[in-house]
Amino acid sequence: MINLETNYLGLKLRNPLIISSSGMTNSLEKLKKLEEAGAGAIVLKSLFEEQINFEAGKILNESHAYPEAEDYIRTYSKSNTVDDYLELIQEAKKTISIPVIASINCVSDIDWTGFASKIAQAGADALELNIHIVSVDPLQDASKLEEKYLTIVEKVKEATKLPLAVKIGSHFSNLTHFVAKLYHRKVEAVVLFNRFYQPDIDIHHLNFTSAGVFSSPDDLRNTLRWIGIVSSKVEHIELSASTGIHDGTALIKCLLAGAQTGQICSVLYKNGFDEIGKILQELKDWMEEMNYDTIDDFQGIMNYSRIKNPAIYERSQFMRYFSSHE
Repeated sequence: MINLETNYLGLKLRNPLIISSSGMTNSLEKLKKLEEAGAGAIVLKSLFEEQINFEAGKILNESHAYPEAEDYIRTYSKSNTVDDYLELIQEAKKTISIPVIASINCVSDIDWTGFASKIAQAGADALELNIHIVSVDPLQDASKLEEKYLTIVEKVKEATKLPLAVKIGSHFSNLTHFVAKLYHRKVEAVVLFNRFYQPDIDIHHLNFTSAGVFSSPDDLRNTLRWIGIVSSKVEHIELSASTGIHDGTALIKCLLAGAQTGQICSVLYKNGFDEIGKILQELKDWMEEMNYDTIDDFQGIMNYSRIKNPAIYERSQFMRYFSSHE
């Protein structure tokens, strides 16, 4: 009998398919529908520090408060925004049975620490940190930038005992070395990769617009490459594959490469929540065809260290392939 159960962040999941942080995970009604559709776990929509600060500033700009009242208004707005998020966690834990993973996206380590502590108290099963720091300073050394990430992680680990996943981008000079640093700071899992806001230019109106927000199946290639490499080089940290999973085949590939779980978002926006069941059915059918009873039977069997020619994961092989096409 096919068993899709797996473990991630110390949690037992009924299957390895996680709904990633997005507008689809920002209300109790949507969370219930995602559970009914078959999701293994849910990452709540991120609590953004920038959003909180903006809302506080908006209230101040629209009010005629005395200067003495400004600190109170900022504190009130910030507290209420956080309180709404904490209430969603509490209600979700009362209503759905699958793991609820909170997500925070901040720009300062002080607020990350405060948010993490409150989220733990609200009852979240785990915490996902969504970190991306853009540096435009040509004099800033890359190692100093990495230290900012690590400082945030260290302070959050000090503030909470929740299992911690760190969601990062692929733009590191030595990704495996950075993931190893996270592991040594007792981070339980890493999510590869973030999908960032990407600016575009409207050449007719000479203003900026947003590029497409949804991933495509082709985006899986970068995720797959690094899941395969990192799962081999940093063996004791768990990996969740994100960006590019649009069907069961993509999920299977990520599991074979070494991911414990896969996260989906764009495909649900495009095709609806029924895609969850379709992806899981593809996974079941494939496991049955290949005579695998559990996820553990095949998870990671095609990562960098377990295949005959690991150079397949390296860029030189990629260039060699295209050099034959004229």
